[in-house]
Amino acid sequence: MATEIKMLTPQPVWEYFYELTQIPRPTGQMEAITQFMVDFGNRLGLDTQKDAVGNVIIRKPAAPGFENRKMVTLQSHLDMVPQKNNDVSHDFTKDPVDAYVDGDWVKARGTTLGADNGIGVAIAMAVLADPALQHGPLEALFTIDEEVGMDGANGLKPGFVRGKILLNCDSEEEGKLFVGCAGGADLNISFQYKKGAPLINGDVPVRLFISGLKGGHSGIDIHLGRANANKLMFRFLKEAVRDYGVRLADINGGSLRNVIPREAEAVITLPKDNVEVLWELVADYQDLYRAEYAGIEDNIRFVAEMTDTPDTLIPEEIQDDLINAVEACQNGVASMLHDFPGTVESSSNLALVQSSEGLIEVKILARSSSESRKTALLSALESVFALAGARVEYGSAYNGWQPNADSPILKVMEQVYEERYGKKAEVTVMHAGLECGIIQGVYPYMDMISFGPDLKHPHSPDEAVGISSVAEVWEYLKSALANIPVES
Repeated sequence: MATEIKMLTPQPVWEYFYELTQIPRPTGQMEAITQFMVDFGNRLGLDTQKDAVGNVIIRKPAAPGFENRKMVTLQSHLDMVPQKNNDVSHDFTKDPVDAYVDGDWVKARGTTLGADNGIGVAIAMAVLADPALQHGPLEALFTIDEEVGMDGANGLKPGFVRGKILLNCDSEEEGKLFVGCAGGADLNISFQYKKGAPLINGDVPVRLFISGLKGGHSGIDIHLGRANANKLMFRFLKEAVRDYGVRLADINGGSLRNVIPREAEAVITLPKDNVEVLWELVADYQDLYRAEYAGIEDNIRFVAEMTDTPDTLIPEEIQDDLINAVEACQNGVASMLHDFPGTVESSSNLALVQSSEGLIEVKILARSSSESRKTALLSALESVFALAGARVEYGSAYNGWQPNADSPILKVMEQVYEERYGKKAEVTVMHAGLECGIIQGVYPYMDMISFGPDLKHPHSPDEAVGISSVAEVWEYLKSALANIPVES
């Protein structure tokens, strides 16, 4: 309920967060949210600007007595990942998110919540609106279209941002201070053919559907070993094609490059005499997948049903090459960091496999905090699909953010944390991509750190943000702002 969320502590943060849930803001649909932010800044009487790509910056003068402090930039992104459960009717371009309180968590009914990165936006808004806070000169940078291509950060120009210190509010574990992140790059793969193959007389059409997977963020959740719907589907298809005369007519698996695929659908044909054994094979694979992912995935569903006859089939040689390449494709964790035990260094996400007339597209996002390892991983993935005869192109890429052991803001944040909680904060790096590396490329003088409240399962309908952790981060941020060092 709206009232329940807006009464949470700290109340200003939750009031602003609720307002954000009412504004549709999937990546690529930024007009309404950027106008909302411009109106917000103007309503406060603060210096508010929007750059050529749509990023918004709002500047607030220092509190009395803090005028000589270094200028701080609070940074968050405005867009959210649009994911919903299959049985939920929701249009992310016009429908508000249905958020609710569940114990110590705020969640959404059947869709992503948008706390990634709406809670960071709401915290920055609360800082801008509070006249009683102690802080030096500050600005809040709200970037657009982070989730697909980091377009806002990539569009920043020198001079738009003035801060010397960047506090990124897009990390998702309260009590951790992030000082680095992985870079990433897309592989766009295509199998092209001029004409589909004719149907085989006597064969019948069947629709296969895998669903019920948890999915999640392809960076911060990749180490959890969750199932990838594309990998499950093609594992099945290889046996079905080899042993039961199955032909592939259509395939559609996954959605966004940074989301672990939760669903995959295929239309196949096969000899009528093999239909009954196909039902048994599907049931066997469902049991197999549930056993293999016991304790990780709770509700894997694999079903088959009769469907409409397709117009044509994917040519057999293209079908076989595609199946073999997807089967061989590296997916998941590729290497771990030695300096930060338990942290993924490199990974890949087989994000999307989609067919249309004369074309099959495959999209993969590779991540690594090591540029050389990222290059090697991309080369290996390229080789697999090149051997299968596909066209492989490199898409958008972004640099990682390298840790700075001598970071002055890190020392401040560590000291404030220890004084508040009587223990040391955990300093680490993130396998997900943050905008810090890109921003640092434009503003190399900026000293950066990332922190935030607890978020569970971003990029999936199970997304949730911790209520008590938001309160902790709010108080921590206020203390940090009051302890920013003076301008040298």
